[in-house]
Amino acid sequence: MPHPTDVPPSVLLPRLAQELQSRRAVTPPEWAAFVRTGVHTQKAPYQRDWWYLRSASVLRKLYIRGARGVQRLSAEYGGRRDRGSAPYHARTGSRSIAREILQQLETAGLVRKQKSGGRALSPDGHRLLDQLAKELLKGLAVKDTQLAKYL
Repeated sequence: MPHPTDVPPSVLLPRLAQELQSRRAVTPPEWAAFVRTGVHTQKAPYQRDWWYLRSASVLRKLYIRGARGVQRLSAEYGGRRDRGSAPYHARTGSRSIAREILQQLETAGLVRKQKSGGRALSPDGHRLLDQLAKELLKGLAVKDTQLAKYL
């Protein structure tokens, strides 16, 4: 059985984001066009579909690393804060973005709350990622065999 870690994230995440958008599982809030993703960033994201990509990334993280809460997700999406001439310091990402995405994924049925805290993938979320990984690996295998003829 293919696993989402078998597929490169650069291939899996855009396809998963597209799937979330077509299912209407997540929708960017009105403020998503103007918000910075953390205090370590200077501007809002340039990509129009960044909300869907972040949601796909959160799903992948929950699949690979298990249950996560808002605080841990914000730390994983954090970065280095430029403090001028002072040394850089690590800062967490926006907890509001992480919370909103987890709530939307929970409403869509892809994530569920854990008794011990945090949220984990539901069986539907596992199924979605497994199906996409299988589909994408078939596509990559076909491309590789076609390329192998010419090498």
